[in-house]
Amino acid sequence: MSQKIINDIKFGFKDVLIKPKRSSLSSRSQVDLKRTFSFKNSPKTWTGIPIVSANMDTTGTFEVAIELAKNDMLTAIHKHYSIDEWDTFLYSLSDEKRKKIYKHIMVSSGTSEKDFEKLKIIMSKHSIDFICLDIANGYSEHFSKFVKKVRKEFEDKIIFAGNVVTEDMTHQLLLDGADVIKIGIGPGSVCTTRKQTGVGYPQLSAILECSDAAHGLNGAICSDGGCACPGDVAKAFGGDADFVMLGGMLAGHDESGGEIIEIEGQKFVEFYGMSSDAAMSKHSGGLAEYRSSEGKRVLIPYRGPIEKTIFDLLGGLRSTCTYIGASKMKELGKCTTFIRVQEQLNETFGKS
Repeated sequence: MSQKIINDIKFGFKDVLIKPKRSSLSSRSQVDLKRTFSFKNSPKTWTGIPIVSANMDTTGTFEVAIELAKNDMLTAIHKHYSIDEWDTFLYSLSDEKRKKIYKHIMVSSGTSEKDFEKLKIIMSKHSIDFICLDIANGYSEHFSKFVKKVRKEFEDKIIFAGNVVTEDMTHQLLLDGADVIKIGIGPGSVCTTRKQTGVGYPQLSAILECSDAAHGLNGAICSDGGCACPGDVAKAFGGDADFVMLGGMLAGHDESGGEIIEIEGQKFVEFYGMSSDAAMSKHSGGLAEYRSSEGKRVLIPYRGPIEKTIFDLLGGLRSTCTYIGASKMKELGKCTTFIRVQEQLNETFGKS
């Protein structure tokens, strides 16, 4: 008889802290956050800081990509830019800048035939290394077949695919041809999938379990969602995520999409999930009758240039490494021991 309830305790980022350890590092400047990756299905290699701006139209913009590329980080460009907009952006750059940006952007795609044809046109014009295949429910057979189709068409490209949260589908998508599996269902700050459907998985446990599954097949994972501060990003890497994708932490800046709204002298910026009514109305003419919104629209404080946020994020990661004796990003997972704090917090705040 199948097990109806899994009794193992599962953890989110708020349920743990990272235990400090003796370290020989005397300065944050001694920490190297760059990693060099080889991939299961692509012959390419990539070197950089493995943080990815999410493929939302409020974070996955060309302007964000330029700023993140300066720090050798990645941006998953949202799928709603037209082919002409892609051409205008890339051809406006100098040859040197365009060559660099090609290594730090992903072309995002859905799974329709129209999406596939658009992907082929963009990739035929531009020497971009990364493709991001993104749907909310990576468990469908349709998605598995689409990953195979894209791998067959683009044999040498680095393919991110998801989202899933379990070992079996991590294995499946790697075998289908993906290189990096996006992990996360419902943890995002503007995602309401868990509320609307009851479906999800605590993000840290999903990272721990899926990274183990992926690494056994020489694959990789990208934690997608749930990070609200640099400490959460450190916990994701500490749980052996290879890449970490961020949305809300990189929203609200000059380079981000979203309308700036002034309320009683304070500036705010729109931020919404890509399955929200706001996103569907903007890009698809409204929410289809057969589905409900699985995202929400919020106003977040306007944050100015993204550069300061990037420095704060990278500084926090370097500081984490000095606390646990990791001189390189690759060592962060090996040096991390998590302390469970959920019970203490519940006791402190009088929760049953």
